[in-house]
Parts: sequence; C-alpha cells; structure tokens
Amino acid sequence: MQKTILIVEDEDILREIVKDYLLNAEYEVLEAADGNEALAIFEEQEVHLIILDIMLPELDGWSVCRRIRKSSDVPIIMLTARADEDDTLLGFELGADDYVTKPYSPPILLARVKRLMDSRYSHADKLSNQDTLISNGIQVYFPSRTVTVDGESISLTHTEFEILTYLMQNQGIIITREQLITKIWGYEFVGDDRTINSHIRNLRHKLANKANSIVTVIRAGYKFEAKA
Repeated sequence: MQKTILIVEDEDILREIVKDYLLNAEYEVLEAADGNEALAIFEEQEVHLIILDIMLPELDGWSVCRRIRKSSDVPIIMLTARADEDDTLLGFELGADDYVTKPYSPPILLARVKRLMDSRYSHADKLSNQDTLISNGIQVYFPSRTVTVDGESISLTHTEFEILTYLMQNQGIIITREQLITKIWGYEFVGDDRTINSHIRNLRHKLANKANSIVTVIRAGYKFEAKA
C-alpha cells in the first residue's frame, strides 16, 4: 500500500521542493500551510508520516506535535531554522522522532523519511518474525506495534517503541548510546546525550511501575533487566 506523508510548511517553495522529492519516491503527499490546517487534515485523512515545520502561522509546530501525540504515534520529523540544542531537545520531549535544521538537503530528508518508514511499517527484522515479545510484565505485539504493561495499554512514540524493543531483544546486555543512535537513526546524530536521555526518561515515565526495567549503566549505556 502506498504511504501518505503530510508536509506542514508555510513556505510554498520549500513545500513544493519536498513534495516533488516525495512524489518521485512514490509516496502520496498531503500539504498544509499552517498548524490548524495540518490538524484538520490529520483528523480526516490517513497519514503515515508528518514532516512538520516549527515556525508556522496560526498554530506552531510544537503545539501541533503535542496535540497529535495525545492520540497517535505517527512518525514526526520536525523542521526548524533554529539550530538551538534546547529546541531540539524540546522537540524530542514532545514526541518528535527526528529533527532537521534548515537549510537542509532534500535527498537527506528523503533518506530520513525512508528510514522511518521502513522501521515503522516493516516487520521483517523484528525478533525473527515472532509477533510477540514479553518480559517483566511488558508485552510488545509487533504487527500492531502495541505495548501493554501488566495488561494495561500504553502509547509510545515511534522512537520510544524502537528503543524499548531493542533493549528488550537484548535483555541483560549493555547497549551503548552509540548503538542506540545507530539502530534508531542510522546516520549522523542530531543532538547530544541529552536527547537520548530525554527519550529514555519519557519511556520510563510511560512504563510507570516497570520503569526500573531500563537500567542506566554509568558511563556505558542502558540495559533491560527483568526485575523480581
């Protein structure tokens, strides 16, 4: 099935350039020039990924991301003309999966889109094609990308889901931040250790009483442990 990408960008020329690259890559494309229009389209159409500018009229990208994350784990790539690391960190804390600073290369943006699409919608490499992963009261069901904790469903972003399953699949093994970066992003990382820490913190919060399943190993990385 052809996947649909929503581009939310108020600069017409930039939006058209990105649109052309995505169409040539055989994606369907929806367009919005402001935040309110983006939310209206998202509520009415099936969207598989969002490219979201931060500086938008009517409603900024932060607000759009926050509202979408209340009901959806759709992959989100945020765009900004600001290179402030605090902005990057805020984007990830709100649930963005990737972050691209303007000016950017459209082919690089397309490569990031493809990687997110492949990891989000392809299950071929998940746990040797097993559908379910269970440990310490946490259950992952790959076909629907659903996660339950002690039988209660929780909502994870794309990146949080990828981090959790990677750690669970390597239970008891220390995973370095560099390994996480390579696995989740697969290219030169945008951000610093605080970005990884932010994703882990958000994930632990959602895991609630199972948060201690993710153990920080000082100066090494993280590992998943089944607690007694």
